[in-house]
Amino acid sequence: MTWLRGHWQLLGLIALVVALWPTPVIVPLKVLVVFFHELSHALAAWLSGGEVVSISVNADEGGVTWTRGGNRFAILTAGYIGSLVLGVVLFLAALRTRFDRAIIAGLGLALLAVAGIYMRDLFALAFTGVAGVMMLAIARYLPHQASDLALRLIGLTSMIYVPADIFSDTLARSDLPSDARMLAEYLGGGTMLWGAVWLVLSLGVIALSLRYGLGRHSNLELSRADGDES
Repeated sequence: MTWLRGHWQLLGLIALVVALWPTPVIVPLKVLVVFFHELSHALAAWLSGGEVVSISVNADEGGVTWTRGGNRFAILTAGYIGSLVLGVVLFLAALRTRFDRAIIAGLGLALLAVAGIYMRDLFALAFTGVAGVMMLAIARYLPHQASDLALRLIGLTSMIYVPADIFSDTLARSDLPSDARMLAEYLGGGTMLWGAVWLVLSLGVIALSLRYGLGRHSNLELSRADGDES
């Protein structure tokens, strides 16, 4: 009962996200996680000495990142795991830091920068542009609790979406041209093998983040003054 009292808001938020999962309400958050997926490919390319040509996402929750050079293993592996790690970091930052506004504003600026430099498709430009402006507006004009809630929603959506997407793309439908299939063609081992490895890793990351990140309570103290962030 003590655990429930300390985390009832988070449990309610998870229940709400799961209930709305099949509806269009959650689609923008899903597309945002796809953006994280593509951005993770890009980050792996940069960090391994390659370059990014373009990044795109679409309304069907798909995306593509074109790169030159870099470590192919790192680039292909980074998509699913990187998007999950980004989501977990945002989620834990909301729970355990006082920088909610700065983080959501920084994320908004990152979206706008990527859109301006690497995106060419109209939907991708519009989505990332609108999302970036909305994040900046949340940070600037709404109480800090709104920034905290936004980070929690984004993080939770990533933690739900990534393992489900890995299972769907690599295990349930192994014939799809997924990152796991391209990695299997590059290194061998089979699509389902790489999918299973990524699924286990993703579930492990989620379990560890919840085990060590939640603490004794995660509820937002809504009565706090606007300037006192949590």
